[in-house]
Amino acid sequence: MNKLHDEKIDFLFKGILTLENVAECYSFFEDLCTVAELQEMSKRLLAAKMLKDNYIYTEIAERTGLSTATISRVNRCLKYGSDGYITVLERMERMK
Repeated sequence: MNKLHDEKIDFLFKGILTLENVAECYSFFEDLCTVAELQEMSKRLLAAKMLKDNYIYTEIAERTGLSTATISRVNRCLKYGSDGYITVLERMERMK
């Protein structure tokens, strides 16, 4: 994480934290990212949820279109990362 810490990224994250609803997220991220980038990020978050729910790699690959290498990377982040996926997934679960 220390490699990422800088003022420009702080500025981006502070901007994201100002968003108040899904519609605002769509507006901001459609301006910020390409469609492919958004789709890739959404697939990774879905893969993280599926891994947490004990799906196997082949099922995740079929459902998301991600490579097993990317799924493996997401899995490593779940197990040994900064707990970013876990934090988001747990909060989303509480919102249901």
